[in-house]
Amino acid sequence: MSMDTLAQHRLVCNVLVIGTGAAGIRAALAADQAGCDVVLVGKRARSDPHTVLAAGGINAALGTVDPEDSWEQHYIDTMHEGYGLGDPSAVMLLAKESPAAVRELEAWGCPFARTFDGKLDQRYFGAHRYRRTCYAGDYTGRAIVRTLVARLQRTHVTVVEQMYIAELLVQRGRCFGAVGFDLSTGEKTVFCADAVVLAGGGHTRIWRRSSSRRDENTGDAMALAFRAGCSLGDMELVQFHPTGMVAPEEWAGTLVTEAVRGEGGHLTNALGERFMERYDPRRMELSTRDRVALANYSEILAGRGGPNGGVFLDISRLPKDVIIEKLPRMYRQFLEAQMLDISRSPMEVAPTAHYSMGGVVVTAETHATELTGLFAAGEATCGVHGANRLGGNSLAETLVFGRRAGEAAALLSTQTDAQLRDRAAIQDALDRLSGVVKRGSEMARPLQRAIRDLMWEHCGVVRSQASIEAGLTKLASVASVVDRVGVQPSSEGYQDLAVALDLRGSIIAAEASLRSALERRESRGAHQRTDHPDSLSARLNTRVIPTDDGGMEIRSVPVPVGSAELPDWESAEDLQLVGRLLE
Repeated sequence: MSMDTLAQHRLVCNVLVIGTGAAGIRAALAADQAGCDVVLVGKRARSDPHTVLAAGGINAALGTVDPEDSWEQHYIDTMHEGYGLGDPSAVMLLAKESPAAVRELEAWGCPFARTFDGKLDQRYFGAHRYRRTCYAGDYTGRAIVRTLVARLQRTHVTVVEQMYIAELLVQRGRCFGAVGFDLSTGEKTVFCADAVVLAGGGHTRIWRRSSSRRDENTGDAMALAFRAGCSLGDMELVQFHPTGMVAPEEWAGTLVTEAVRGEGGHLTNALGERFMERYDPRRMELSTRDRVALANYSEILAGRGGPNGGVFLDISRLPKDVIIEKLPRMYRQFLEAQMLDISRSPMEVAPTAHYSMGGVVVTAETHATELTGLFAAGEATCGVHGANRLGGNSLAETLVFGRRAGEAAALLSTQTDAQLRDRAAIQDALDRLSGVVKRGSEMARPLQRAIRDLMWEHCGVVRSQASIEAGLTKLASVASVVDRVGVQPSSEGYQDLAVALDLRGSIIAAEASLRSALERRESRGAHQRTDHPDSLSARLNTRVIPTDDGGMEIRSVPVPVGSAELPDWESAEDLQLVGRLLE
């Protein structure tokens, strides 16, 4: 059946929120509280967004365990861990407002762990001076989502699940909604809104080894904004978690929590050497993510890896009952995937793409994009994390800036006298969506794999000008055949169409990442260039700007200057991390 023959629906609201993760739900709650008619749209069920994979915890300088902690110290730790590339204003807001965000979740019933006297418990994460990470067992993200969903049920927010947003609607420099389709029936919906909040996640799935689930974090949210006229920032800055599974293939990239190292796990190579002595002899396995990831990658590249292309992480020196108590998910995960008992044998692991520090460029205060009417929040944006994310900050970011984006979108709606509905723009978007459904000689899945392979090989943990340029050549080859991809509905619905659109979004995200990596001629945090091993004295953000002919222009811009009253993070002492539990 042609998409043109399917029924079309129209939903009109004050605020449209795209993405049902923590950032999207929090934005919808804020807009609803402001009195707006809100529609919340997601590809997955509202109870199962990508946020549920965030296990470790959420940061807030509450001082319940370490009274010396403060928002100022949280700010310093975040700027320091981001190698100075974070937007100081955004980092300040995160540090100042995350305590209230956590207290709000507590009041809404989130089952955070507590101390013996009933206070919210807080633990160390890597690169934190004090214990400021609240947690709910090893399922903090899921606990937060459940709490937000329960709160959502008490509102008037309309939730639309199984809906893929294909394009943002723009008229004369203003976003006025979006066009999407039902993943099961293919029915198209036109969403008209005064303001839109984009909270659709990052782009880590475009790397071969990724901790993201299948068909999530393909860069589609970033591509939506870019095609609508928004700039992207710091797309080359991707956090590679040091330890992901390497086998079997369907499990490759699945996260192996840092708690394994926090509980005393040792990293060794195929020669049995505890190789972190070569890379960070003081902190060893408890070094920062970027350093451990680089060490693991270097050992593998030097030919000292295991049979599946990884290094070994061994926790077997601990008693089995302690492992089961402290690391129950990891124990179960390796039994299910490999029938491997980690209390007896080491795990084989390798770096895995874990978090997008870059994304849509937004203002710190409102998270407004350059396009009037469009706001963004969560992993889809850049600004907070700089060149390396501080563990525990991602969940705090979703709540603080999800709320701010939702409030700002609601304010814009209340100030709007008449809602724009450009019929020509709507019809053009519908026609473009229908045009993707056709017979073709190519299939999307192999092209997706080609992108993931080239990004891993040419824009992975270590890069160089030659490798990046080779990656761009391979990407151009993939892009040249994308219009020949066949898309046909099946008994399983319109998943083919979703994959084809994911592919198109991934091409934009991949090119932006490769060109930004070429532009950043230094090594800093998660971005390591073998041909530029030192850091520049000037701190710069990269910008990917859409051009009139559909291309992209790359620029380097100075990092924003924060308020003179902000703490001096550069003079802060180096942290002693030994003995601290990591994420």
